[in-house]
Amino acid sequence: MSAAVRRRVIIVTAVHGPSARFLPEAYASLHEQELPEGWEWHWVVQEDGTSEAVAPFVPDDSRVTFRQGRAGGPGVARTIALAHADGPYVKVLDADDRLTPGALARDLAVLEGDSGIGWVTSRVLDLLPDGSTAGFPGDPDEGPVERGAVLDHWRAHDFRAQVHPASLCVRQELLLALGGWMALPASEDTGLLLALNAVSRGWFSAEVGLLYRKWEGQATGQASHVDPAERAARMAVAEARARALAATHWTYDSPITIA
Repeated sequence: MSAAVRRRVIIVTAVHGPSARFLPEAYASLHEQELPEGWEWHWVVQEDGTSEAVAPFVPDDSRVTFRQGRAGGPGVARTIALAHADGPYVKVLDADDRLTPGALARDLAVLEGDSGIGWVTSRVLDLLPDGSTAGFPGDPDEGPVERGAVLDHWRAHDFRAQVHPASLCVRQELLLALGGWMALPASEDTGLLLALNAVSRGWFSAEVGLLYRKWEGQATGQASHVDPAERAARMAVAEARARALAATHWTYDSPITIA
C-alpha cells in the first residue's frame, strides 16, 4: 500500500520542561509498536509553553511533529495539538509514560471492529522509581463500558474511575465534538472521560497497555492537586458537564460526518 493512502493513528503528548527528559523513553515505547498493515503513527508533541528545555529531547523522526505555545496546562496543550491530528484516532501518551508492546494494535482492533465504540482504555500499571510496577485494584473485565458506567463508579468511589484516562484512544471526530480536554487546572482528562462515557460506549482492554510513571515532579503528586477546595470544584464541574451531556439524549453510535 502506498504512503499516500496509509491511515494514521495520532499520538498526542503534552510536555513541559521537568517531564521532557522522559520523552526518549516514551518514543522508544512508541517506536516498538507494530501496527496492522496499512497503518502508521504520527506523534504530535506539544510543549505547554515556549522554553528551550524540551526541544533537545524530541526525537529526530519524520513521524514526530513538535510544537510550542502559550502555557495553559496539559489539557490546553493536548487540545491545540489536535490542529495537527491528521488521522481518525487520537491516542494519549503523557510525556513521562510508556506504551506496552501491542497497545496501539489492540486499540485499533477494537475501534475498527465496532463503529459503535467511541473510545478505548486499557489496564495500567504504575511504574515506580525503582523500575518495578504495581497494579490498580478493581480493574473491570475485558469488554464494553456502557454509557454512564464511568460516572456511576466515579461517584461511588471517591471520584476514582474504574478505567484510566491516561490510556485513552478515541475517535477524533468524537473528541472534537466534545471540545477536547476540559479547561481545568487538573483532572482535565477525567473530565473528558466522563463526557465521552456520557454519550458513547467505550471498551476496556484487560491486557496492560500503559506504564504510568510515578515520580516526584509529576503534576498529580503536587500539593495543589489535592487541595480540597480546588478538587471539589474540579469534580463538581466535571460531573455537571457529564450530566448535562447525558440530558441531551444525544448518543454517539457511529462515526460522525464532518463537512
